Amino acid sequence: MASKKARVADVHEIASGMPHVTKWERDDGTDRPVYQVGGKSFVFFRTPRPDAVDPDTGEKYDDVIMIWVESEDEKLALVSDESTPFFTTPHFDGHPSVLVRGSQLPEISKQELTEIVQDAWLSRASNRRATMWLKEHRLS
Repeated sequence: MASKKARVADVHEIASGMPHVTKWERDDGTDRPVYQVGGKSFVFFRTPRPDAVDPDTGEKYDDVIMIWVESEDEKLALVSDESTPFFTTPHFDGHPSVLVRGSQLPEISKQELTEIVQDAWLSRASNRRATMWLKEHRLS
């Protein structure tokens, strides 16, 4: 059976389904929330920015999602794997995060996305919360 393709709705579902998450909404009427745990962002729907543009038209991408990662090694693994849609820009040099366009999420499975968002949450949650979650899910 083929794996279910990831969708933007899955990002919202997975991020909001993690424990102790707050969803911060912008007051500009756009649907670009920030998901936080303990006041720390782990998934961030970006506004169009000049660092992420279509190379042919120069138009700013309007569907970029920033996802925290645990380490620079994890970031490099994701952005250098040509089978995934993850990327970075010079603006994020030294920042523990990867970028992905919502329109390209179907290039990965929902299971892969789940693991990446859960890892993002784990990288930002307190040690106590992360340890509890890992024990509850028999991952530690």
